[in-house]
Amino acid sequence: MMKKLIGIAAAGAMLVALAGCSGTSAASDGPKPLDELVVGFAQVGAESGWRTANTKDIQAAFEDAGIELKFSDAQQKQENQIKAIRSYIQQQVDVIAFSPVVETGWDAVLNEAKAAGIPVVLTDRAVDSADDSLYVSFLGSDFIEEGKKAGQWVLDEYADATEPVKIIQLEGTTGAAPAIDRAEGFADVISENPNLEVVASQTGDFTRAGGKQVTEALLKSNPDVDLIYAHNDDMGLGAIEAIEAAGLVPGKDIKIVTVDAVHDGMQALADGKINFIVECSPLLGKQLIDIVKQINDGETPEKRIITDETTFTQEQAIEALPTRQY
Repeated sequence: MMKKLIGIAAAGAMLVALAGCSGTSAASDGPKPLDELVVGFAQVGAESGWRTANTKDIQAAFEDAGIELKFSDAQQKQENQIKAIRSYIQQQVDVIAFSPVVETGWDAVLNEAKAAGIPVVLTDRAVDSADDSLYVSFLGSDFIEEGKKAGQWVLDEYADATEPVKIIQLEGTTGAAPAIDRAEGFADVISENPNLEVVASQTGDFTRAGGKQVTEALLKSNPDVDLIYAHNDDMGLGAIEAIEAAGLVPGKDIKIVTVDAVHDGMQALADGKINFIVECSPLLGKQLIDIVKQINDGETPEKRIITDETTFTQEQAIEALPTRQY
């Protein structure tokens, strides 16, 4: 009889252990008080002014909401983000959020989070996976639309061009969603005018130093370039340095179009060194808090949440700068 009771107890313990391994979502036992929630956030890095503003806004939003945020900086390395996500799974956080360094290679770790019952939210960047059940929501910009907006300005600016217009493209991090999509959207629009030609395209890794270095090299092989399209402001600011070092006037001798609209980029636009900026807002903190609250309440957030953004000319930048938040 004693052996039978021990056997039943052991079987019960095994079932409890198995249930623990399967994990539960943040709202499985009803909503938690906000001050008991724990969210793990794996950031790309601090490669640009945009990213710094994004980090500060997210950290401030969680502090204001009274929700604990565990934060990690991947220094633009996917392996660091995967390590951070696995750490959050081990810590049994309530929600995991992250901005993927690149689009591919996430299925394994996201399946681990799913098996642990921890909801995942993508911010700013998407993942390329056939299984969209691996994340509950993607909050961020429409990068293809951003590329199209940049392309439309170029199309309008050179509508009367009868000679080839030579364009250098400064790409973001290879394999990153914004780099892929901003190039695609831009190419799609400028294809309407056969005179608009991208003569060189190379990654500057979303950094100012990278933008400068790549522009210096590409100007040597393309000294008669007309325009530079940079996938973010920081690379555009680096391009300005390279153009000036070559004895040319940015914004006049070589026109510049960028994406982001961070303070330094907006100032360069106001000064006439950049000609047009497509906004990509880094202020995602409050929207991320809303998603976390919905998950905690047992609700299902929208699968795709697009941030509201605009574009800026020189005059609009001058007007917006005094109250610009980032």
